[in-house]
Amino acid sequence: MALSRRQFITSSSLLSAGLFLPDAWVRATSVEKQTYKIAVVDLMILKRQKLGAFQLTKDIGADGLEVDMGGLGQRDTFDNQLANPEIRQQFLDKAKELNLEICSLAMSGFYAQSFATRSTYQRMIQDCFDTMKAMNVNVAFLPLGTQGDLVKNPELRPAIVERLKVVGKMAKKAGVVVGIETSLDAAGEVKLLDEIGSKNIQIYFNFSNPLKAGRDLHNELRILGKKRICQIHCTDEDGVWLQNNTRLDLKKVKQTLDDMGWKGWLVVERSRDANDPRNVKKNFSANTTYLKSIFQAG
Repeated sequence: MALSRRQFITSSSLLSAGLFLPDAWVRATSVEKQTYKIAVVDLMILKRQKLGAFQLTKDIGADGLEVDMGGLGQRDTFDNQLANPEIRQQFLDKAKELNLEICSLAMSGFYAQSFATRSTYQRMIQDCFDTMKAMNVNVAFLPLGTQGDLVKNPELRPAIVERLKVVGKMAKKAGVVVGIETSLDAAGEVKLLDEIGSKNIQIYFNFSNPLKAGRDLHNELRILGKKRICQIHCTDEDGVWLQNNTRLDLKKVKQTLDDMGWKGWLVVERSRDANDPRNVKKNFSANTTYLKSIFQAG
């Protein structure tokens, strides 16, 4: 349940006066105050565009959910069940019932498909924006993926930049932000964003990318700065839970983000225990609980 500023002030006043408030209002007020909110990815909890993703998210203990746009394959656009008003309303109603937020819509199909060459990319993007508007979601996730890897395929840069300029204009018109994930380092991403020239195109930062490449995660965050990062996939590769990850000091990460003045959604993507990778609830609950103990403590 999202509260307006006026409702928030009123509810706070009632609480201070010792008056009763419904539990949902108290929970919503608590989440509203958080600098950092924790979400999970419906695709990664094996509930891609499934209504059951919301109850599982609630059971995991997260504040919200990143919802996928559906498969892409060789279709002209995403296999998006949320284009159906009845299905979409079911998702919205369930989110409200469980006091969860939809933090972003993900175009995960581009992990494997080529954003640089697909002829109907504008239709795909517009379908995502239309769904975002209908569901009151402000951030879209766009991975450039393996076929759009700008380190391995630098010749694709002109086409990708040109397309992202188009997407930036579309995003500005729609009043949304598109968070891209690239294989570049932070300095390279700053140059890429400058070349695109749109405040509506930002970086959807993924902790595992600099960690896998042996780069300094904290320096990467500082180079990008708070205004270029829209959301964060706050996990590493699979293998161990976050609390057991020796190369990712999340207390230090929080200090870095605090110093930057960044706030927003930390989205759990991976960091599954290699000894029990299929136990979705166990893996994501452990990571969510650990993140909350650090980023929402006190």
